Parts: sequence; structure tokens; C-alpha cells
Amino acid sequence: MAVTAPSQTGIGFAMPATPAWPPQSTPRLFVETLIAPGSVRIEGPQAHYLMAVMRIKHGDPVKLFDGVSGEWLALAETISKRDLTLTVTEKLHERENVPDLWLCAAPLKKGRIDWLVEKACELGVDRIVPMLTRRTVVERLNLDRLRAHMIEAAEQCGRTAVPSLTEPIKLPALLRDWGDDRALFFADENGGLPALAAMKANPGRAAILIGPEGGFDDDERDMIRAHPAAIGISLGPRILRADTAAAAAVSLWMAAVGDWQ
Repeated sequence: MAVTAPSQTGIGFAMPATPAWPPQSTPRLFVETLIAPGSVRIEGPQAHYLMAVMRIKHGDPVKLFDGVSGEWLALAETISKRDLTLTVTEKLHERENVPDLWLCAAPLKKGRIDWLVEKACELGVDRIVPMLTRRTVVERLNLDRLRAHMIEAAEQCGRTAVPSLTEPIKLPALLRDWGDDRALFFADENGGLPALAAMKANPGRAAILIGPEGGFDDDERDMIRAHPAAIGISLGPRILRADTAAAAAVSLWMAAVGDWQ
């Protein structure tokens, strides 16, 4: 009696899955120039990263984003000792929709301010505004270094947008020029409305105001409370360090009215 060979698609003969393309391990890079199909030259530290760390070879994929046009797929075309050329082949994703949230925070010591801007980027903040207060211990910031930290965070967490970073501004000037059309959630260590409820009651354009490690002084607190856009909020019964308070407040806003819903 003839025996029929088992089907390739029967039980126990499932066809192997097609590998994902590009692979999850594909490196991602932010580039300053607007991306379009064609050639992109990579040099400097980024070229060193691709060639020496990632061991890129001819034909290997690289994901690129510029913060404006989305994420693109490129293939390594020519590789030399100091630079390489990528050929952009297709768009993988459009630029993400970024919630309209700003973080206005007093600068912190090196290390903590680096952590703060990294996490703000990862959490989806659109703009970071360094704010100078009377108790601010750091008044000079290396904005290029902070932007580099944000770019690295965006590269690693899959963001297609990088928060904008403004020049430091003194608190009185910030409040003087602040419009009434953007809620200013003021993390008040002396008490305020429960943060989650206050944010849900005031959806729309917003900013979070976080003071320095020593907190706002009494005059500054009165100045903030007098602004019609300011809404005092409480971040719970425990005292939080400034960088922790910023991450907590941003997370609450994203959960209440942002894009975590």
C-alpha cells in the first residue's frame, strides 16, 4: 500500500517564521540633517560607534531618525577608516505624535540633571526649560552635553522626536511671559491638589514646574501661586528629591491626560 508523505504544513512541520526585517538588533542613530532617500554620510563618533562597536559591514541595516521626518531604514554602502556612507531605502515610521507637555525644572548637579533630561525624553516630554531660582545651586549648564544625553535616550528607547532644550531662564521672567493657555502644574512641597485629579480636571497644553533641591522660597511660591495659569499639586506624603519629583509628575500627567491612556 502506498504511503503518502506528511504535509509540510501539518502538525509538527510548521514552516519557520520569516526573520524580522530589519532585525531588532539594528542600531539607531539620530542625524542632524533632514533624511530623504539617497546617501547619508556618517562620520565622527557616530561612525566610530557603527564601525568599531557595532562592526557594521557592507549591506548591514541602520535605522536613522532626524526628529522631524520619522524613522528610516538605511544600508551600509561604503566603509572607510574614518567614515561610512549609508543608502536610505525606505521610511519605517512617521514621526511620533508628541504630547504638548513641557518640563520647567531648576538645574541640578551633574549626574542628576543628566538623569533628569534622559528620563524626561524617555517619558515623552516635548520641551525642557531650565529654570533659575534663588536656591538653584547650578546656574551654568552645558546644553550640548544635555542634548547629547537626550539624543542617546531617544536612540535607545525608539523615539522619533527629541525634546527641545531652551536656554536657562530666571523664574520671574518665565512667569512674566507665561500665557494663560498653558496650565502650569506647580509641585508645591507645602501642599496642593492631588496631582492626578488636578491634571485630569485640566487637560490640554501643560507644563510641570519643579523647584531646586532646596525648594522654592516663600516669595517665589507666592509669585507662582499668583499666576492665573498656576495649579498647585501634591506628589504624595513623602518628600521627593527634585529629579524624582520631575519623573513622578511627568508620569502622572502622561497617565492622566497624555498618551499612556
